[in-house]
Amino acid sequence: MINMNLIKFINPISDLAILAGEAILEVYNSDFEIEEKSDLSPLTEADLRSHKVIVRGLESIDRKIPIISEEDNLQNFDKRKQWKRYWLIDPLDGTKEFINKNGEFTVNIALIENNKPVLGVVHVPVSAETYIACQGFGAKKIDSQGTIKTISVRKKTNNPINVIGSRSHRGDSLVKFLDNLGDYQFYSVGSSLKFCMIAEGKADIYPRFGPTSEWDTAAAQVITEQAGGMVIDIKGNQLLYNTKKDILNPYFYAIGSNDLLHLAKNYKITQ
Repeated sequence: MINMNLIKFINPISDLAILAGEAILEVYNSDFEIEEKSDLSPLTEADLRSHKVIVRGLESIDRKIPIISEEDNLQNFDKRKQWKRYWLIDPLDGTKEFINKNGEFTVNIALIENNKPVLGVVHVPVSAETYIACQGFGAKKIDSQGTIKTISVRKKTNNPINVIGSRSHRGDSLVKFLDNLGDYQFYSVGSSLKFCMIAEGKADIYPRFGPTSEWDTAAAQVITEQAGGMVIDIKGNQLLYNTKKDILNPYFYAIGSNDLLHLAKNYKITQ
């Protein structure tokens, strides 16, 4: 069933993500400086410019909806746990990929309702491609020419299984998972593009056994789910948002076809 309360956001949020991407590219094509945040993760002027563009745009769309951004102070949980609806954004997902200039970085904007992501936009500035999805709308991809097409996960898993993982993070748990997988092909990709590749049927499973934050996954989770896939924790539950004081995700799987659920259920890992 089409939810007009969500559909009305699709175009303005897509336009906003593209505008943020243009601000990012201005820095990307210059000699930019790199700083370190308190957690030692990298920060560039592009992160901050994108943040300002998105926050300004979201406030102009509806000032009453709160915003959580990677590039802002996280509000106290006692306050934000009362939010039934809020924006969750990563102004530049894949800062390391941005610094390495491989093009694998994105702008992520999600709308969360009752702890679940219900609308997501992922924009890829370098390729000028945009992924959009919301409940009742499905998942679509807009190419650099503005052509829109519906995307969906693979209905049946390939043999070998196409596994996708982070270009910047690959720990022992993932190595062990792959060792027990059988016949597979592994692809390394940065940022939320990993989810998008599953959503458009280019990969089968993304196992993540390392730290991620909620703004890393929310927008792309909507796209994966609306394309027919799922994003679940290691216990098999849908990834939820704003349920605790910190904003770290549990380990999770993004999966295309249902025939891969047994992998998630049978592989034992503790967090």
